[in-house]
Amino acid sequence: MQSLPGFRDFFPNECARRNYITGTWRRIARSFGFREYDGPTLEPLDLYRKKNSGGEILGQLFSFTDKGEREVALRPEMTPTVARMLIAKAREYRKPIKWFSIAPFFRYEKQQSGRLREFLQLNCDLVGDDSSAADAEMLALLIETMRAFGLTENDIVVRVSDRRAWMKFLAGKGVTDETKAREVLSVIDKLERDSPEALQAKLAPFGLTLGDLTDFIETARPAFFTALNENLAARGLEGFCQLDLRIVRGLAYYTGLVFEVFDRRQDRRAIAGGGRFDRLLSDLSDGKVDLPAIGFGIGDVVLGDLLADLPDTRAKMEAAMADGQACDVFVVVADESRRNEALGVVQLLRSLGRRVDYPLQSDKVARQFKDADASGASVALVVGNEWPKLKVKDLKARTETDLAQEALADWAANLQTPAP
Repeated sequence: MQSLPGFRDFFPNECARRNYITGTWRRIARSFGFREYDGPTLEPLDLYRKKNSGGEILGQLFSFTDKGEREVALRPEMTPTVARMLIAKAREYRKPIKWFSIAPFFRYEKQQSGRLREFLQLNCDLVGDDSSAADAEMLALLIETMRAFGLTENDIVVRVSDRRAWMKFLAGKGVTDETKAREVLSVIDKLERDSPEALQAKLAPFGLTLGDLTDFIETARPAFFTALNENLAARGLEGFCQLDLRIVRGLAYYTGLVFEVFDRRQDRRAIAGGGRFDRLLSDLSDGKVDLPAIGFGIGDVVLGDLLADLPDTRAKMEAAMADGQACDVFVVVADESRRNEALGVVQLLRSLGRRVDYPLQSDKVARQFKDADASGASVALVVGNEWPKLKVKDLKARTETDLAQEALADWAANLQTPAP
């Protein structure tokens, strides 16, 4: 039996990589004062059909009718879910609301580089503040998350745009109907993928030319970017961002600022993306809840590939993965008649938060030391005929010292290898 196409098995090493990525996401989001939440994996299909929430995702849903005759879908993204949750409970939380989640998502689409049918994603949302300061805070969180993996402004760029600027431009060109304007935005979203001939054919029904779009992209300097850049400059982060009006994002619910993160080598699809969705809560609640919001998502597939490709980030990731899987201490049972005492040592160390392994069955001491090295432990504790004394062997320095049994707890508490 094999796994389904686009779905992954996480063997221990792959699981360690996943934990490194999600652990870093969680640490940085919390450092910005964001609180973690989650929602159901299965949602009503109507959540994605609702005005402004579906877009192209409707064609990528894993959807079916359940045993209760309900139309349901595996969640393809988190924004409609968090919007639904906020509609129900927004009055109970102080504003701005700052939430993040780390969860699996599902999209039925063609497998290709950086894209699978199940993936993990970090989602961060700031709700209840429509200021440029909130925009900058979210971009700072996005950039700091990337920096935490060792990525620099020489590795990645955040390409920033604004749908409001595009809507104003299109209105000036006679495209005043919002539905038609969104259709044009969907064409603009493919500027870097479709051929000039295909783009021109799609633009012609709206009375637009490819030259019209190119002139706007090259000459327009929307005012929003000045305030945004000043805020990021105060943090020393302005080198990560650049204005790029080619970015509009494909989802229908975006209303203002939009952005995507790319590898500067342009070797892969967007690493992360997001923007403002100031009308989504109002649209989903039929006007009952109206709060501005901005958010972004980072998937683990493209990010993980990038981290593995760059020497510095790969070394950082591999070191963290090795540490995450390693034991702190390996207990060597040198005298089988002292196994019960060894088990007491193991239990004490584990109760103090140390990661401990030991031989389940009698084995040669030399073999046990090989197992100790393989476990990644920094030290081995030898329980033998010297009991109640133990021997502490530094597995890297290959040095040995004695340790009294009554001093074991203090020794474990002060062991330099940090407890998990």
